[in-house]
Amino acid sequence: MTVDLTDNGILTGRRSTQQAPEDYIVVEADTREVQAYRQLRREVFVREQGLFSVSDRDLVDDDPRTVVLVARTPAGDVLGGVRVHPAPEVMQAERDLGWWRGSRLAVQADARGSIGPAGAGVGAALVRAACARAEAVGALRFDATIQAQNERLFTRLGWTSRERVTVHGHPHVVVDWPIARVQRLVDATKASLGALLAGLSGPGSGAVQGFVGDDGAPVPGSDLVAACDAILPAMVERDPEWAGWCAVLVNVNDLSAMGASPVGLLDAVGARDASFARRVMSGLRSAAEAWGVPVLGGHTQLGVPAALSVTALGRTDRPVPGGGASPGERLRLTADLGGGWRPGYAGGQWDSSSHRTSDELRALGTVVPALAPTAAKDVSMSGLVGTAGMLAEASGCRAVLDVAAVPTPEGVTTGDWFTCFPGFAMITAEPAGVPSATDLPAFVESRRCGRLTEGSGVGLRWPD
Repeated sequence: MTVDLTDNGILTGRRSTQQAPEDYIVVEADTREVQAYRQLRREVFVREQGLFSVSDRDLVDDDPRTVVLVARTPAGDVLGGVRVHPAPEVMQAERDLGWWRGSRLAVQADARGSIGPAGAGVGAALVRAACARAEAVGALRFDATIQAQNERLFTRLGWTSRERVTVHGHPHVVVDWPIARVQRLVDATKASLGALLAGLSGPGSGAVQGFVGDDGAPVPGSDLVAACDAILPAMVERDPEWAGWCAVLVNVNDLSAMGASPVGLLDAVGARDASFARRVMSGLRSAAEAWGVPVLGGHTQLGVPAALSVTALGRTDRPVPGGGASPGERLRLTADLGGGWRPGYAGGQWDSSSHRTSDELRALGTVVPALAPTAAKDVSMSGLVGTAGMLAEASGCRAVLDVAAVPTPEGVTTGDWFTCFPGFAMITAEPAGVPSATDLPAFVESRRCGRLTEGSGVGLRWPD
């Protein structure tokens, strides 16, 4: 892989063992501190190291998304600083792609190796703060280019070396910070399911074969599909009406992923009292009416902690499996990008449904039949990446998502969108060369955004 690193390296001086004369903290720089940091860069990169003849300023300094972090003493002196910003390779993209970079790490000569109140050197403290800031802004990839003599420091801090390059005649190393946001989400939501469900499916279980890990289960000997979802108890307690709405939403989405039309719902509600139960049922009733699906029955228990689960029944004579894809096929995401973050769940739950009309909500059920995919999954609480991984795993493939091609709401970070519950979003597989469907609802965005290959797991493909 070739990377142009000429003006974007993290370049630092040699470390010393001098102790700091006073404590310092790392903060986001104000206007005065940005100017002090830029003056420090000139001292280090132009005068001390001679890496630039006149100035090390570049386009990154003028990008409004660039964040400068500085190590500041109680007296206000700037001991060092670093930039955190979108990688220049994707700065011109229409939206944030989740690829960020650290650069221009500079530390005063008499503070290199200085130990602060937490026992960290100024440079190390700035690097750690940069990593934290990158994750906070939703980065899924964070890298840097460092002078070769600093590789040991970065390795000790948890970075991994990727490539050796030469910048301005000096040996450098491209290093990556391991952002584990997606892996943590998958581990928390899906990783244990295989062992837990062992023996409940497969030959002799009575289940319809060929539907491994699907959003719904075909009922043997019929055209029925059954789906069941439970809502997190904390969510039921915190927002009971929204929990009731979502219980219908996720079940209808599960049926839609199977290509099934919903015919009825069954609910099981636990609540501390009748008043609280009514709030849950109010949200559930509103959603059932909006989607036009009757509540056929259920069970209610009072005097217990909050709990909610809903079972949905649907019909189709051609259920779409979640594991019917093959290597070489293309991945497509079809999503309703309208709406916004649910209040109280920013970055976690996208509300695309509460503002939609009943006709619009019901029209979403036509998406999968119109696409006629080989495999389909409703993007769930494991996020886009996790759900694509489940489709690939069930199909015996590896999924590779093209980050820049994924339909994403305006103003939403890639890190949030790839790991959130998106309201309505279907990841589907289709043979290469199949023409795009033309009869989808006008308010959804549908785009090919990846492919399936031999292997296992999920990969993200970046513009480089």
